[in-house]
Amino acid sequence: MQAGDGAGAYRNAADGVAGGRLAPQIVDTPAQLPVARWNALLARQATPTPFMRAEYLAALHDSGSAVPPTGWTPRFMLLWDGDQLAAACPLYLKTHSYGEYVFDWAWANAYAEHGLAYYPKALVAVPFTPVPGTRLLARDEAARRALITAVRDWCAGHRLSSLHLLYGDAADLAACDAAGLMRRGQVQFHWTNRDPASGRPFVDFDALLAALTQDKRKKIRQERRKVAEAGVRFRCAAGADISPADWALFYRCYRRTYLEHGNAPYLTPDFFARMARELADAWVMFVAERNGHPIATSLIAVGARQSSAGGQNTSNPETVAYGRYWGALERVDGLHFEACYHQPLDWCIRHGVARFEGGAQGEHKMARALLPVATHSAHWLAHPGFADAVARFLARESAGVDGYLEQLDGRSPFRRPDA
Repeated sequence: MQAGDGAGAYRNAADGVAGGRLAPQIVDTPAQLPVARWNALLARQATPTPFMRAEYLAALHDSGSAVPPTGWTPRFMLLWDGDQLAAACPLYLKTHSYGEYVFDWAWANAYAEHGLAYYPKALVAVPFTPVPGTRLLARDEAARRALITAVRDWCAGHRLSSLHLLYGDAADLAACDAAGLMRRGQVQFHWTNRDPASGRPFVDFDALLAALTQDKRKKIRQERRKVAEAGVRFRCAAGADISPADWALFYRCYRRTYLEHGNAPYLTPDFFARMARELADAWVMFVAERNGHPIATSLIAVGARQSSAGGQNTSNPETVAYGRYWGALERVDGLHFEACYHQPLDWCIRHGVARFEGGAQGEHKMARALLPVATHSAHWLAHPGFADAVARFLARESAGVDGYLEQLDGRSPFRRPDA
């Protein structure tokens, strides 16, 4: 299959989707998305994030960050009920597995060893963004199931090796289960603004420290003291108060840190320029300065999700912050932890943020009050033999992930309530 095949040709093909009532459409550029309808559908989901907004996805494409030359060919799937958008999801053809944070390189190698092509594969995900949340936008569960079925069938019809939905929420995963996709578990580390002893939000950062075990409390105080004694001070800017100079500084830091680790940055300067223009309210930046000169930055995103009580969604939104990027121009002991965890958590407490999600991997985050949580992806492989082999692998891996989570739960950084 060529990357350009099928774009736009799926509209009004009904093709049995939801009994023929919903007409599928493939969109080959985010610029063609019905922005208002997409965002309205996103707002109705249980776990929306800023990264699923049409503007964010368009910025990834229009900035040259997630485009065919970098291995991301968009084929967004929309399901229409007349002129009403019933369901939609981002869909990409991938020619590699970079920028996903759910690792399937071994699967690709196994295909190659058997003379089979693993790429291009299909991905329902937000490029470069390992943030759990809704991936299958839908007006109801029937439309959600119809959407993932339509995507799976489209992949089969175009003879793609596989389909992967990354970091979906519970509703997404239930729809994927019904469509025959296989679940895969991962572990992230998130902070919740709730004192385990009282069940109430923390009143300040000192209250957070008081809730930790003595060794973790001591470690954080030592880290913060080293940064302060090095003469580093922080300032914070949010939304429109982040200046063009701040954004330019941020990209210098971000790019340098990537290059120091031997990688080119995924995101271009134009992507962040578009964020400043089109989604400024989603961002908070922390700038470290020494002797009046900036030396490091970190960037978090902020959005609202529906809160839950007793397992049921309510209409009351809770604010969630997402740790995203950081970079430094100078090395200072403890600066990374201060910029990426201590400053953001302090800000979250002061602004009543319900949760801070720390991103992919990173067991070291537990020492900074973030706790392990399970995240999930879902996978479909067209080849029956490989699908069977992957299913057996995932069963073993799932047992390992469960054991790892159980082990981590026994190492909580918080004091026991009876201590």
